[in-house]
Amino acid sequence: MEPGTPIRCQMTKWGDRPHWEFEGIHLGSDEHGEWLGFPQGTHNHRPGYEFSSEVDAVTLVPAGGWYAATFHAPGIWCDLYIDITTPGEWDGDVLRAVDLDLDVIRMSPEPPASSRSAPQNLSAGPGETFVDDEDEFAEHQVAYGYPADVVAAAQASCDEVLEAVRAGVAPYDGTARRWLEELSRLTAS
Repeated sequence: MEPGTPIRCQMTKWGDRPHWEFEGIHLGSDEHGEWLGFPQGTHNHRPGYEFSSEVDAVTLVPAGGWYAATFHAPGIWCDLYIDITTPGEWDGDVLRAVDLDLDVIRMSPEPPASSRSAPQNLSAGPGETFVDDEDEFAEHQVAYGYPADVVAAAQASCDEVLEAVRAGVAPYDGTARRWLEELSRLTAS
């Protein structure tokens, strides 16, 4: 796929339940996987909730990886939000994956005084990295009947990603800045 190609992301929950949908652009690939760009103002929607992004963001979709890592430009409550998912699959210009509840989140080192998208129930401090929605993951394993191999892969991915983020290894070492700059270049008017 060529840099600048419009793409669409369609995330579901297990059992083909609708979840997040949004549009962006393909930025390119590197040794970590494919990078997608979502400019400030991107409309995100799911059943019962929608919002427009407050800042530019880029998402890494690793080949065969059980996650999608979104790196945000400064100006919101978190600088990194990693959804644990089934491996992303392309159908033309549409990326599909199943969200498996667990999230690895790194709070912004200097969060803004207010952010309309910040969850109200977080008690993490500036720069802190943590796992969110473990309770939801446990509930959905039963309610939606996650297969044992999916549970194991999701938990292993979460543990691995959490360790990598805390250690600051690539791509969690500033690698995303290049892709945020590329997004700005491709969307400059």
